[in-house]
Amino acid sequence: MNFIILFFTLLFSSFILAQEGDETAPRNSELLKVIGDMKDKLSAMETQILELKNKERTTVVFTAAVGGGDVAFGPFKTETTLIYKTVKTNIGNAYNPSTGIFTAPVSGVYYFTIFYHAGGESRVHLNVYKNNEHILLTSDHPSDSDTADNGGNAAFLQLQSRDQVYVRMGNNSHVWGHDSHTTFSGFLVTQM
Repeated sequence: MNFIILFFTLLFSSFILAQEGDETAPRNSELLKVIGDMKDKLSAMETQILELKNKERTTVVFTAAVGGGDVAFGPFKTETTLIYKTVKTNIGNAYNPSTGIFTAPVSGVYYFTIFYHAGGESRVHLNVYKNNEHILLTSDHPSDSDTADNGGNAAFLQLQSRDQVYVRMGNNSHVWGHDSHTTFSGFLVTQM
């Protein structure tokens, strides 16, 4: 696009400057100013088009499961960041399966969900954090008569680029470490 603008600018400038006579000098400078203004407007429009294309292309979607087979994950004596190792989808690569942390690549509104499956003999306590701020939790108490528990929670969060969202499992808590039961998911709803 810049090449086309430059080409036409040079073509018109050469044509105008090739004309002879003193009476054309004021008109030549006016035409050069108009061409310069048009070039600036086209450049601004090109920038806006590129920004819109980049905005359109930003897709962020992930789903990951705790994994590890059909075994309990936990309980641990201290609160632990839950690492969802089995990645089902990670478009945009914003979720890190080594740390369990989602890092927002762009500012916007995101939607997150957590779901768990666990045996009923121990408590379940999962917390979602944005940076170091507690956002929500899902939990269940132990029961002698209940053999399994399922639960979850969800939230829309306004994030800035580089904000982090992660799940921490409370102390003396557990979940079932399977490739499809205990999951953490999120996606970009809209950029800001």
